[in-house]
Amino acid sequence: MVGRKGDEGRPPRISLADIEAVGREIGLADLTLQKVASRLGVASAALYRYVDGKAGLDRLVGESMLTELRIPNPLEDTGAHLLRFAITLREFVLDRPGMARYLQELFPRGAAGAAVLAGEITALVERGHTEDVAVVVCSSVAGFAIAQAAAQERQTAYLAGGHGDRRMERQLADSRVLLASDGVLAKAHENLPDVSLADYFRLVVTAFIRGLTDAAPPGRPLREVMAALDVRPSPSPDGSI
Repeated sequence: MVGRKGDEGRPPRISLADIEAVGREIGLADLTLQKVASRLGVASAALYRYVDGKAGLDRLVGESMLTELRIPNPLEDTGAHLLRFAITLREFVLDRPGMARYLQELFPRGAAGAAVLAGEITALVERGHTEDVAVVVCSSVAGFAIAQAAAQERQTAYLAGGHGDRRMERQLADSRVLLASDGVLAKAHENLPDVSLADYFRLVVTAFIRGLTDAAPPGRPLREVMAALDVRPSPSPDGSI
């Protein structure tokens, strides 16, 4: 995509929609002001009229992508809904390279992210939780899912980069030898089942969610939830709690 042809001797005219469309084509993982400007046929400086540098470009493209995230909300208990939320969010992030970094840096960053979080808070309030408990639980599950997706994204990139790289291939081979030769590690790994990354995520996130829902059943106030998790609120500036 290129900007609209300008008058004789002038650069092409562009719009915020043009920048958003090209940014989405490039993707968050490879997004730079230079790449967007090059595709639009303008200087990078021309983009500053529309976005606040790289951070503004990330926000424009990231929030545009987040509008596509849909979390189903059928009739089910809190645990089942949170599991659905975590799995849906993880898959959404993995399908969009760079999204994990965008969400980990700051969430919510814009209206689309805020709408996702507000929707999940509403879903938990409908199930009997108070708003403050709902935001703590939803944010915790979202953060866990995003972190797991980010870790998988980094590992996948690392392993993919190892093909043809003798140094990296040696490191991977050394790691396998270490797991097989160390007595404790070898015994611990010998009977592990072969599960997919998706199934492994489901396993660990289910345990994570059960811990949260056990401590935060519907109707329990946040202070009691924190006490159940052995967490004390931080003192306010005046020394009160």
